[in-house]
Amino acid sequence: MNDTISNGAVPTSVIDCREVTRTYSQGPEKLTIFSDISLQVAAGETVAIVGSSGAGKTTLLNLLGGLDRPSSGHIAICGQDIHSLSEAGRAKFRNRHLGFVYQFHHLLPEFTALENVMMPCALGGMTIKASESKARSVLTEVGLAPRLAHKPGELSGGERQRVAIARALVNEPECVLMDEPTGNLDEHTGEGVKQLIESLRDRLGIAFVMVTHDMAIARSLGRVLRLEQGRLIAEL
Repeated sequence: MNDTISNGAVPTSVIDCREVTRTYSQGPEKLTIFSDISLQVAAGETVAIVGSSGAGKTTLLNLLGGLDRPSSGHIAICGQDIHSLSEAGRAKFRNRHLGFVYQFHHLLPEFTALENVMMPCALGGMTIKASESKARSVLTEVGLAPRLAHKPGELSGGERQRVAIARALVNEPECVLMDEPTGNLDEHTGEGVKQLIESLRDRLGIAFVMVTHDMAIARSLGRVLRLEQGRLIAEL
């Protein structure tokens, strides 16, 4: 593999996933999680993926983020075939073009909100001063300007998830992948996170792909797709 990144025409889709299949070996047999899945996500679009536990939703999200490899098929992010890159190349590409938010925030407990959000910038080679400036700006954007110096243990669940969203946004990605971002929050706090996602999508033009069990949130955010029996089906 090489790390030559595509620089052709501007892609029409932020995510272009075509005929993707993922299988795993179980002893002498193969287990098919899903097969021939295709998905296109436009800039500024929100897509919710729903389905029962074990349907493969998180596996699909990991494939879209280059954290796992498809058994067959093609996945392009912003026109780049991410699986043509080396492991190091994919990590660099993810840091620049994708953001990730999980059900459990995965913030580093020994660091402040500001320091947690600075990390993707620093990993991308930005200076400490510039990283701090960007982190302050995006934390203000998500309503946490008064909480910059607080560590995760000093923040509420909703505040921790806002820090995680700020961390996902700080490098100005084209797409943010979210795995049950409201799954560990109460209804009121989850609604606040939903409204934040809508606001950021509309104002910044970022695409969001969200795996969720919450059909109310899924339907309110945009296009809903159900992963069922290895197929991705549009919800009416």
